[in-house]
Amino acid sequence: MSIITRTQFTDGKPRPYSASAAAGGIIYLCGQIPARDDGTVDADIAEQVTQAFDNLEAALKEAGSGLSHLLKLTVYLADLDEFDDYNSAYLTRLSGYPLPPRTTVQVARFRGEKRIEIDAVAAKAL
Repeated sequence: MSIITRTQFTDGKPRPYSASAAAGGIIYLCGQIPARDDGTVDADIAEQVTQAFDNLEAALKEAGSGLSHLLKLTVYLADLDEFDDYNSAYLTRLSGYPLPPRTTVQVARFRGEKRIEIDAVAAKAL
């Protein structure tokens, strides 16, 4: 039987979900958005991609992993017409890391100024 571990958010804001769950050496993260610690969101899609990956990297570290251990990404964009700018920022941010399998889809709407969310699965670092 696999033991399931979960991490909670460290910012003190109550949420109806865990920051991550892990079982059998695999980590499932909640969606990472481009908000800074103070809640602000940059208007530029490239900056949003970079911030979302900064948040993803921090969440992976908290869960015992890192960007080099990504197994699968699902990326939600508000507008697929921004794909080229998103993809360029994505490749820049993951430069030097193995690129994981990825699915990118357009969604109807996000709350506030957000235009991207990243859903990730990663392996635990040994």
